[in-house]
Amino acid sequence: MKIACLSFTEEGKALGDKIVCLSNKEQSKYIVQHFTNSQIEGGLRNLLGNAWEEYDGLIFISATGIAVRMIAPYIKDKTLDPAVVVVDDLGRFSISLISGHLGGANELAQWVAYKILGTPVITTASDNRGIEAIDIFAKKNYYYMEDMKSIKDITAMMVNGKSIGFYSEMDSVINYNDLLIVEDLENINIEIDGVIIVTSSKIDNLHIPYTILRPKNINIGIGCRKDVEGERIIEAVKETLNANKFSEKSIKNIGTVEVKKNEAGILDTAQYFNSPLKIFTIEEIKSVENKFDKSQFVKDTIGVYSVSEPCAFLLGGEMVSKKSKYNGITISITKEKGNG
Repeated sequence: MKIACLSFTEEGKALGDKIVCLSNKEQSKYIVQHFTNSQIEGGLRNLLGNAWEEYDGLIFISATGIAVRMIAPYIKDKTLDPAVVVVDDLGRFSISLISGHLGGANELAQWVAYKILGTPVITTASDNRGIEAIDIFAKKNYYYMEDMKSIKDITAMMVNGKSIGFYSEMDSVINYNDLLIVEDLENINIEIDGVIIVTSSKIDNLHIPYTILRPKNINIGIGCRKDVEGERIIEAVKETLNANKFSEKSIKNIGTVEVKKNEAGILDTAQYFNSPLKIFTIEEIKSVENKFDKSQFVKDTIGVYSVSEPCAFLLGGEMVSKKSKYNGITISITKEKGNG
């Protein structure tokens, strides 16, 4: 993480230089750059706008009030704002100010405190109660958080000691004392006050509060004729996902054959879904193509009998949608189980 350290006094400058030195001495996840108020034309206020956009976190060596007033115009949302930590210029306290969970300010405050022999100050309710926050759990497992309001609501229930259900397609389980594992969402224990759902499947409204986390466990194999527009391929992927009641936020990888690696429509599709594009060789596809239906036309055109099904299979998981055809486009889906 790129961190901007901002100091205002001589003591703060010395402390900031120490933090930079300590981060350079180890293989730290933090890359710290130090800026002092007297060395910036017009002061640090003139630097803050760019720093807010360019850095993953900010360390203010100052009074908390100075930091609060300076960052106030830039605060947008906890999912977007950088981590902000405040350290007094004597190095006694390291305070997580904003973006404690998703931005990583809690972790950054603890790292700074450890390095300068200060005391970390963490005020988030879940951390102080030893509860694993839902957003931290999601971040750790690379789950997409579908709705931040519902996460806030369920987290509040956890802070207040409510009974929480947990339904998941994956192996990881959130750390919470009053947690009940849910096997079937259609038959939820009436004693549960809310439920955390980890699934790639679309969920109908439940009768109790819930939040959905999307694991990356859906793989998409794509075959297409030459020069098929990206819009058409994207729509074909969406239709296939909808037909199988899967969320596009759970797409892990998209795969195709090497002769299609520069196909603009497929490249556009991978970019649209923000998914890695895996390219398979003719030899790789030939090694598994006998498992699937064959097309002589495809064989005559590119040298293998099929594309979407072998590619989805090679990406991993269980085949859940063998081959959907959309006028020159074929889409196949596999779903991975467990892990994460």
